[in-house]
Amino acid sequence: MADRRLAPLTALSTLGRRPRPAAPHRVVVPAPPAEPAPERSSRMVVDNAVYAGGRRIATPASTAESHDWLTEGFDDRMVWLGLYRPEPAELGELAEQYELPELAVEDAIQAHQRPKFERYGDTLFVVLKAARYLDAAEQVEFGELHLFLGRQFAITVRHSESPDLARVRRRLESEPALLAKGSEAVLYAILDAVVDGYTPVVLGLANDIEQIETQVFRGDPGVSRRIYELSQEVLEFQRAARPLTGILAAITAGFDKYGVDEELRSYLRDVADHVVQVNERVEGFRQQLRDILTVNATLVAQRQNEEIRELTEASIAQGEEVKKISAWAAILFAPTLVGTVYGMNFEDMPELSWHLGYPFALVLMVGVSLTLYAVFKRRDWI
Repeated sequence: MADRRLAPLTALSTLGRRPRPAAPHRVVVPAPPAEPAPERSSRMVVDNAVYAGGRRIATPASTAESHDWLTEGFDDRMVWLGLYRPEPAELGELAEQYELPELAVEDAIQAHQRPKFERYGDTLFVVLKAARYLDAAEQVEFGELHLFLGRQFAITVRHSESPDLARVRRRLESEPALLAKGSEAVLYAILDAVVDGYTPVVLGLANDIEQIETQVFRGDPGVSRRIYELSQEVLEFQRAARPLTGILAAITAGFDKYGVDEELRSYLRDVADHVVQVNERVEGFRQQLRDILTVNATLVAQRQNEEIRELTEASIAQGEEVKKISAWAAILFAPTLVGTVYGMNFEDMPELSWHLGYPFALVLMVGVSLTLYAVFKRRDWI
């Protein structure tokens, strides 16, 4: 956990803020501002609520109006703003209203941050990575969530569809006693939702790994690519889940210093236990995928060696056939040569008038053939 000094918001001066109007004095607690300051509506605000004693007492139409509810000196009030992909200028306005730390606001604007937990004076800044498993695509989708938590406010900045913070809000609103504990209860509930969202991802990855094992032993040629892609998803999942161990350890270390409620302490310890289980499973997945990749490489090498052996055997067999054909061709060539010579129409030719010339030619042909046969047989060509 980093304890960083609250920085001035000079870098956000170009974000198009508007000055916050002074709030009129009101006495009745549940009454909203009689004349809210004019502010254009924004699609970035998913929900804007004011709570007192853990119960929603107002749903202001603007962020400036919700902040006005905190200016009357009621300590039990809390504003919870849920934002979805806000514009820099809009987030800059909130930074001025709630005196958010400049460095944290810049992180929330840029997004693409690693999970972390930082304390800027009385303001906590938390970055979380949510994950959900897409059954149709058999892929893991990752989202980013930024939390600004103060004594009387909780601002959530979501850059993806997950997690479903509306469900978290409904859960807390159904438990006013828990929500009455303030922004720390919001932090716990969101951490719990993010970690619970990891469970379907773990199950989906386990199922994918089982399918890959089947593909490996079936000899699927595309399995190597799928192993690589799944390894990248597991690595990204580990980058999202592993830092939560440090985040929860930092929160736990500040229990006594910041007087965290005992019930919230037990809840956060339970979340920490779940994070440990998820990290163990993810590390097991990485080891399992490494083993599968090794087995796949071994099987591919064995199949290649088998193919090479078969090609070698085929080549040897072809060579044997060629030797046999060559041997018989040589054997048959000898009598053909003798017969060809004796069949030539010349008058002056040795032994043409010899009465034993024909038997001699036959014996010569047979003798040469038998000699060649014996030579090739001895060399195993036949």
